[in-house]
Amino acid sequence: MLDEAKFRTLALQSRMRDLGIQRAVFTDESSIAYLAGFWGYLGIEFGRPSMLVVDAEDAPIVITPLMESEMVSAMTWVDDVRVWEDMGQRTWGRALAGALGDNPGEIWLERCSIPAIVRNHLDETYMGVPIKDISPVLGAMRMIKSPFEIQVMKEAGQIAGAMMTAAHGSLREGAQEYESALAVIDAGSRKAATFLTDKGWDRFVSPMIHNLQILQSGEDTSMVHRRASVRHYQRADPVYFCFCNMAQFKQYKLGFDRMFHIGEVSDQAARVQQAAIDAQLAAIAAIRPGIQAQDVAAAANEVYAERGYQTGYRTGRSIGVAYLEAPELKTGDTTVLQPGMTFAVDGGISIDGVTAGRIGDSIVVTETGYEYITNYPRTLLVTEN
Repeated sequence: MLDEAKFRTLALQSRMRDLGIQRAVFTDESSIAYLAGFWGYLGIEFGRPSMLVVDAEDAPIVITPLMESEMVSAMTWVDDVRVWEDMGQRTWGRALAGALGDNPGEIWLERCSIPAIVRNHLDETYMGVPIKDISPVLGAMRMIKSPFEIQVMKEAGQIAGAMMTAAHGSLREGAQEYESALAVIDAGSRKAATFLTDKGWDRFVSPMIHNLQILQSGEDTSMVHRRASVRHYQRADPVYFCFCNMAQFKQYKLGFDRMFHIGEVSDQAARVQQAAIDAQLAAIAAIRPGIQAQDVAAAANEVYAERGYQTGYRTGRSIGVAYLEAPELKTGDTTVLQPGMTFAVDGGISIDGVTAGRIGDSIVVTETGYEYITNYPRTLLVTEN
């Protein structure tokens, strides 16, 4: 992992020299993990920023709270780790000023994701200094995944498969939604642990599956991003599991969704779900190097149109160390697909505010087409009880 992160940073520095960019400040957790190989467990939401300053010519600099500095120093390949404290003169603002140098001519940062506390500080401290966006430069690098990254994502796919198996096994009349969430967390955490050791960098990676389970059932099935509750399952209930904020490993995030039905399924619900499945399969079948991202969405939209349904905003999104990366599989995105790109490809419609169809998988673009990262039956799923 650390060799990978160092190689990426060297590649970014080369690109910065080509573009005439002297220095860039990274504050997004996914970007810092991608380049420096570490992440914190407190983070900016507590007003304690960790930052990575990359210079086109000189060694990068990590800025981190003193309380996390021991762990950060052990996780990252970056030698220059500068700490700051909550009280006194050793503030993060001073540490950042030292990293930026005297009178910077311009400051490059991640414009859309920089925390307000840092952006406000820069605006007040470096008034009149042009602020420019480094995100497209790093984003272009992150589009193509290395063999190492793809292997980590495949491990995440196996973890996600264990989670979905547990989700399926938890479904029965009378059971409660939160019980399914607990089963998912337990199965995923146990599977993740099999890929880890307690040595070296691995010891900082927690196997624990976390975040609140996205789970919608019964008449709430169309309420996107609803969390697991104490609701009891009833016969013929649709139950939707979304793992998009839970299926992750070593900072790599996947997309993975399935819809189940308790005991039986109505004809209408079956038609809607089958339309989502068929649209997703059509989209995935279209994936190969050389086509545009919007062509994948068009393949899915054609299926929906044939069934008389309206299409959604997009058919998929690029995945990696962030939940949403570029490009997206949607109308208007003309990015040409290349081997090594990874996507979450979704099928999803809601027709009356109650009846919905959902399915999602992650794939990697190969030289000849695609390969699944996540695997679970792509059929109408009805439990036996």
